[in-house]
Amino acid sequence: MSRGGVFLGVDVGTGSARAGLFDDKGKLLGSASSPIQIWKEEDSVERMVLAVAVGADGSPVSVSWNGDSRRDIIVWMDHRALDQAERINSHSSPVLQFYGGSVSPEMQAPKLLWVKENLQKTWSMVYRWMDLGNWLTYRATGDETRSLSHMEQWRESNPRGMEPYGTDEVFWAEIGLGDLYEGSQAKIGHSVVFPGHPLGSGLTPTSAKELGLLTGTPVGTSLIDAYAGGLGVMESVPDAELKADMFDEEAICHRMVLVCGTSTCHMVVSKNKLFIPGVWGPFLSAMIPEFWLTECGQSATGALLDYIVQNHAAAPLLANQAASQSMSIYELMNKILLSMAHEQNMSFPSALSQDTHVLPDFHGNRSPVADPKSKGVICGLTLDTSEKHLALLYLATIQGIAYGTRHIVEHCNAHGHKIDTLLACGGLAKNSLYIQEHADIMGCPIILPRENENVLLGAAILGVVAAEKFDGVRDAMKALNAAGKVVRPSSDPRVKKYHDAKYQIFRSLYEQQLSHRSTMAQALH
Repeated sequence: MSRGGVFLGVDVGTGSARAGLFDDKGKLLGSASSPIQIWKEEDSVERMVLAVAVGADGSPVSVSWNGDSRRDIIVWMDHRALDQAERINSHSSPVLQFYGGSVSPEMQAPKLLWVKENLQKTWSMVYRWMDLGNWLTYRATGDETRSLSHMEQWRESNPRGMEPYGTDEVFWAEIGLGDLYEGSQAKIGHSVVFPGHPLGSGLTPTSAKELGLLTGTPVGTSLIDAYAGGLGVMESVPDAELKADMFDEEAICHRMVLVCGTSTCHMVVSKNKLFIPGVWGPFLSAMIPEFWLTECGQSATGALLDYIVQNHAAAPLLANQAASQSMSIYELMNKILLSMAHEQNMSFPSALSQDTHVLPDFHGNRSPVADPKSKGVICGLTLDTSEKHLALLYLATIQGIAYGTRHIVEHCNAHGHKIDTLLACGGLAKNSLYIQEHADIMGCPIILPRENENVLLGAAILGVVAAEKFDGVRDAMKALNAAGKVVRPSSDPRVKKYHDAKYQIFRSLYEQQLSHRSTMAQALH
């Protein structure tokens, strides 16, 4: 029986804001997007969008050296707070166990400490600090209640359903940010609820008018964008892939979702609390209620491929050829690689990269070694600047990213997870070569969902739950998720042998970097 209704999901990502409308079967009815201006200066990345550093009168407050109030958001990829992260980690707070033992400069606490130490005027002017998702729902409903998804790492554990609960104020005071709680109004909020919890009385009259919607339209508490992708994908498993010998709650814990965009987030849930060195979590109910979330990630994947391609001498020529054939430059390179494999009588195209090896840590390593100082490595360069060389480098980079995912999965499984199935969504999931290389390197199937806009679908699921159309998040996921294609690994044993060998070289590249780092540190001591 149809439950009726149309559900709106909104995703404000790194470079654009998008919205999508879905029916009660999870089918996308329409979508739109708008670009967001981003400023990049050395390790700083800022953008213009709805305010997150907010003054007492609701106006945006600059988080930039130049005082430009349009630049009121510090983007996740910003690494200006490396020093602050190291100092926070030196405190050895119990909170840090929920982040694999150390915080990353990509997290909120180091960034807030950086602002306090470097932009005193901004610090004194800010009335509220809010994650973007929390700001959007506050702007829509007037309800300042925060999402567990955004603040899970700094909170005390609470098993009591949807009731708000407190913050670990001891931690904030310990790292020098205790003034966030001065006065009756905490600048980072007091009240926290599960994602999808209905906020206020729905859309306020002002917001409804601005959006062209009805006053009182239900609004659910937000999710981090990657977590929303998890909601939009994790139940997208075909019946043929379901494990008959497992209960539903066990089966979902064998799946890892890859949300592949500018960066890639790897998410897996468990019924037990699993602490994993170098990995974020476990966070109770941060994505799916009553499940512990483990979050891994690679800080540059789509961004890395763009960087590799755009900085190669052959890129302009290939871009023109691709445009003349009405395809993307990546689709053209996929065709070139197949042609190269045929010309060289290669038994499988992956073998083209036998002399080229890439460590994809061009923006540090988020998981599993948790080293923001790690650098990217390309081994096997020549003076070749041809289109074929660019295609080869592109292939080796994809493989390096996939070996990083293999490292993450092996590390998680060694510490209690039982991941044997991957589900992928996001822009990179539309690249057939990217997905096939991941399947071959992982040795397990990769499931692609029916809908391409899974982060938007996950956001819409929050609205479905807030509108009480389903009993909860899991029921809504099962109803609105739908499977598409299943990509299986190659059955050729030579492919497995090849990637096993290259994976060992991949692992050695980071170990060599540590050795080089130590050698140079001693020389400069």
